[in-house]
Amino acid sequence: MWGGRPTCHDGDLYKERNTVERLINKLKAWRGIATRYDKTPESYLAGLHLRASMIWINDLLKATG
Repeated sequence: MWGGRPTCHDGDLYKERNTVERLINKLKAWRGIATRYDKTPESYLAGLHLRASMIWINDLLKATG
């Protein structure tokens, strides 16, 4: 049978996938990354690092606060 619903469900794999997808959505919420204004790969990667750092710091502050 092709396509359709999988016959088995791996809950742990789904949780990991969901975590990654939510992080990607947080990254894309930053306009510079979503629209790719940066012209060079280096500046785009720097923007990704900056946004990921901001997300990480916010998560740390929420966990300690």
